[in-house]
Amino acid sequence: MKKISILIPCYNEELNVEPMAQALTEMFAKDLPNYDYEIVFIDNDSKDLTRPKLRALCEKDKRIKAIFNAKNFGQFNSPYYGMLQTTGDCTISMVCDFQDPIELIPKYVKEWENGYKIVIGIKTSSKESKIMYLLRSLYYKIIKKFSDVEQIEHFTGSGLYDKSFIKVLRDLKDPKPFLRGIVAELGFERKEIPYEQPQRRAGKTSNNFYRLYDAAMLSITSYTKIGLRIATIGGAIFSLCSLLVALVYFILKLCWWDSFPAGMAPVVIGMFVLGSVQMFFIGFLGEYILNINDRIMNRPLVVEAERINFDED
Repeated sequence: MKKISILIPCYNEELNVEPMAQALTEMFAKDLPNYDYEIVFIDNDSKDLTRPKLRALCEKDKRIKAIFNAKNFGQFNSPYYGMLQTTGDCTISMVCDFQDPIELIPKYVKEWENGYKIVIGIKTSSKESKIMYLLRSLYYKIIKKFSDVEQIEHFTGSGLYDKSFIKVLRDLKDPKPFLRGIVAELGFERKEIPYEQPQRRAGKTSNNFYRLYDAAMLSITSYTKIGLRIATIGGAIFSLCSLLVALVYFILKLCWWDSFPAGMAPVVIGMFVLGSVQMFFIGFLGEYILNINDRIMNRPLVVEAERINFDED
């Protein structure tokens, strides 16, 4: 009997972990009765009642497992690490707030049995904020245009991954993993399943501007050269403009020495413009250096505080 692993990353999901576990258990009994399964929750240092509820679930059902991180290790490291701890013939990653519909799992498994090593969900629409969805669409188009590696639009990470691809992830040893890019760059032939993203079932999203910015910068600095190229080309253009302006002022001053007042305004404006441009690109280059630095330090993806129901493995 084949075994399916379901990975559920969670952070402050006290209202969703029990309904999620129940929904998955009922789905396997109804739609996938011929498969063994495990449900692995990895908690990223929740501050609410998520952990006590997970302990209770693990006590009732040994097929429900839990990993408790020692601290919050970020929105990318924790799910990635959780996938490496699964033991099934395939691993399906789903968010805990039901924005990845449970109904996708039988569709994933069907395509997996048809021979696909990777089956992923692609959002065709969303019941989230219209503005946020449009901004995400714009971001995907920009990153796709400038990336050397194929980028998958509206792919959040939800999908089925065969154990052969999980082995690729284990061997990768990337201390700063970006699963969406890895699937596009190193993954096998994949099948894409379209779906409409529903609203959160309960609770509040932990995503904010900083988290979204962090995700965007990780993608840009890992899979594009656009920042470095903009800095190089932009610096050359502004340098050329500065030289032309300086040359024009010099000629005008020579031709009308007594009547042409150069003044300090052009000098001050030029200094502020060039200074602000330099600061912007120094910050942009800093993002690349930060990405390099994180990889050189080679810190562990996650430090575990506790794991439950893994003894038999």
